[in-house]
Amino acid sequence: MTAPLDRPMTPEERAVFDRRRRARNWAILAALMGLVVLFFFISTARLLR
Repeated sequence: MTAPLDRPMTPEERAVFDRRRRARNWAILAALMGLVVLFFFISTARLLR
């Protein structure tokens, strides 16, 4: 990680930071939901076998 800045972020920098954080959060949510769906189908297939 980088060292913290000595100055506060400008509104433009804060907007970019928030946009990137939101995009990363959505990507993590999609990955977790994908795992949930995968585990659901694996569990269902094992029960029906």
